[in-house]
Amino acid sequence: MFKSTYEAITKGNTMWNELSVPTSKLYSWDPKSTYIHEPPYFKGMTMDPPGPHGVKDAYCLLNFGDSITTDHISPAGSIHKDSPAARYLMERGVDHRDFNSYGSRRGNDEIMARGTFANIRLVNKLLNGEVGPKTVHIPSGEKLSVFDAAMKYKSAGQNTIILAGAEYGSGSSRDWAAKGPMLLGVKAVIAKSFERIHRSNLVGMGIVPLCFKAGEDADTLGLTGHERYTIDLPENISEIRPGQDVTVQTDTGKSFTCTVRFDTEVELAYFNHGGILQYVIRQLTKQ
Repeated sequence: MFKSTYEAITKGNTMWNELSVPTSKLYSWDPKSTYIHEPPYFKGMTMDPPGPHGVKDAYCLLNFGDSITTDHISPAGSIHKDSPAARYLMERGVDHRDFNSYGSRRGNDEIMARGTFANIRLVNKLLNGEVGPKTVHIPSGEKLSVFDAAMKYKSAGQNTIILAGAEYGSGSSRDWAAKGPMLLGVKAVIAKSFERIHRSNLVGMGIVPLCFKAGEDADTLGLTGHERYTIDLPENISEIRPGQDVTVQTDTGKSFTCTVRFDTEVELAYFNHGGILQYVIRQLTKQ
């Protein structure tokens, strides 16, 4: 059985061998594919690191309590028929029966960004008790899907942050739980505490993780999520130390201190480069 199978292994299936194969050394992206899409991570990338970014006048995209898991953040299950991801697929002629799952389409950043925070059990304090994958676009007061609200902020050139409670990002580790928020334009997450691996993944995507001081959180500080947030980070990476304190100010006059959760020098290097992907590409290019 082994010999009969492997004697013909290079011949393979006739239909397979007759497939047209591009001769280019680079992958030829198919713009019609809804499964594989060229991600935007390296668009506009320069060979020099951009340096650390602060956060100025950012709106709160979502205001969470404790125990927001990667299941809440990162898409994994079926694609709901009324979701932004479903709308994207239907606009490209995909029938509902062929939606498949977020997991099967994780090679398409457009789908995964639309599925970020699309969990139907999401509890967002901006919705005053309503459960579901929506939020309030603060400038207009509109109730929108999280993706649509994030795109309105991005199109207006406005930064966003996330407020959270304890153990933000708990559960199974998923890279899309950090990639998704980055694609939505989230610049920082301010939480009581983080799950260890998710905090590191956020840094790898260029998102600043900050912890409230012990005994403090959004509620004790009187933060509603309707404020605009400015995080004062030094512009020079050499002036940032692992675990240092920074000041966060709101447009309502509140000011409080948070600890920046860059825990190692390597994480500072990632942040200086805009993320781990850009860091690796620049290192490989140097070699």
